[in-house]
Amino acid sequence: MTTDVWDFPQTPRPLALHALSMAVPPRIVVLAPHPDDFDAIGVTLRHFHQAGAAIHLAVLTTGASGVEDGFAGATTDQQKGDLREAEQKDSCAFFGLPLERITFLKLPPDEGGNPKLDDANHACIRDYLVARSPQLVFMPHGNDSNVTHQRTYALFRAVALAEQWSMWAVLNQDAKTVKIRTDLYTPFDEASAEWKAALLRLHSSQHQRNLHTRGKGFDERVLAINRQAGATVHAPYAEIFELERFG
Repeated sequence: MTTDVWDFPQTPRPLALHALSMAVPPRIVVLAPHPDDFDAIGVTLRHFHQAGAAIHLAVLTTGASGVEDGFAGATTDQQKGDLREAEQKDSCAFFGLPLERITFLKLPPDEGGNPKLDDANHACIRDYLVARSPQLVFMPHGNDSNVTHQRTYALFRAVALAEQWSMWAVLNQDAKTVKIRTDLYTPFDEASAEWKAALLRLHSSQHQRNLHTRGKGFDERVLAINRQAGATVHAPYAEIFELERFG
C-alpha cells in the first residue's frame, strides 16, 4: 500500500482540512472501535465524501455494553449488539454511505469485553485493510482511557508496521482522549453542527444513556468537545486530529 495524496510534513501545523491539497480523492478506511465512532468525526468524513473519496467503515465491536438494560426491549448482548448495528446503519444512510461499505467485524473480546490483541484479530484487521488498500485510516487516538480505543490503535499499528505499509493514520480526538497533538483540524459552523447533532441522535441508545447518566444528550456531549476544540483554532467548532505517517 502506498500513498502520495498529501504532502503534509512540509506544511506548518496545525492546518485546516480545507487548506490541504489532494492529488486525487483518497481511499479511506475508518476503524471504529464501537458503533457511533464514525459519527464522532462526521463533518470531516462528509468533506471527503463530498470530494469523491471512497470511504469504508469497519466497526470492530458490537458495543453491546453501552446499551442500558431493557432499552427498546433489548436485554441480551445479542439484542443490544443488533440494536447498535441498526443504529449505525441508520446513521450511515443519513450520511450517505452505501450499506456495502459498512463491515461489522465483531472481533472476539477478552474477559474485560475488549478486543483481544491476538493473532486472529491481527489477521482480521490485516485482511480487511488489504482488501481495501486505504491511503488514510481514521481511528480514535491511542492515548485514550477507553481500552477498546487503545486496542483499535494497537491492532492497526502492529499490522501496519509488520506489513511495512505506506499510509497515514489520522487519529481523532474523542471524549476520553487523554492527550493529542493538533496537526489537522476541520472547522465548522452552526449549520454543520446541527447536521452532526442529527447524525449523532440516530444512535438512540447512546443518546438515552447519556441523558440518564450525564444529564446531556449524546449530541451535546460530542459537540461540547468540538466547541472546546474550535476555540483553540478560532472557529465555532472543530474536529481535531493527530497524524502518524507509516512507511
